[in-house]
Amino acid sequence: MATIVGRMPLLEALRNGDAIEKIFMLRTATGDEIQNIKQLAKQKLIPVSQVPVEKLNQLTKSAHQGVVAWAGLVQYLDLQDVISFVTEKGQTPLLLLLDGLTDVRNVGAIARTALCCGAHALILPASNSAALTEEAIKTSAGALRQLMLCRIPSVEQALDVLSMNGIHVKATAMKGSVPVYKSDFTIPSCIVMGAEDTGISTSVKKRADEYVHIPMAKAFDSLNVSVAAGMMLYEAMKQRLVRE
Repeated sequence: MATIVGRMPLLEALRNGDAIEKIFMLRTATGDEIQNIKQLAKQKLIPVSQVPVEKLNQLTKSAHQGVVAWAGLVQYLDLQDVISFVTEKGQTPLLLLLDGLTDVRNVGAIARTALCCGAHALILPASNSAALTEEAIKTSAGALRQLMLCRIPSVEQALDVLSMNGIHVKATAMKGSVPVYKSDFTIPSCIVMGAEDTGISTSVKKRADEYVHIPMAKAFDSLNVSVAAGMMLYEAMKQRLVRE
């Protein structure tokens, strides 16, 4: 992944609106340029990771002045704009919110399945989310370049937008109340996939419209998150194809 090294090059990239995936900043960095970088990154929902100098030295051999950034490989869209675009085309939104997924290979695999199953967009929180690196794009077989991608400040704000637009939030859980095949995916829907170790976040648990689970033939309750997402998305596609 291409890097942007130094304070002024990064500021220029931010002001020009260049795609930036993530910023690494020295924990002790100070100065007007650093404050400007932080402010612009916050406005553009770009994650900033506070790191020791050893991390920056691993990322580049150049004089980094306390900041190194990964140039973005994809462009992000506003969630409301995406929902409006889909509905104005006369389509029923099918979205996927990745809640706390940090493994780039899982995110890439999910994106690939999402594209194949007709999902309109992936929603990715600005924090606690995998960076869309070259490995993620490779794993997705290029799907991350074809899907609409939304980066949002937090899961809570995404839920606010989804609620305002009447989109049904379906939270996945190992012991959800509704088997996946009984959930109605023909309505405007957003599937929420949580991290394999912690599951969905507390915010989603409190505000989900429905809990959905994937029944198991054996007493074994562990599925890879990308596999589980594929099962959910396939059910959604099947139901929508039948309706047509």
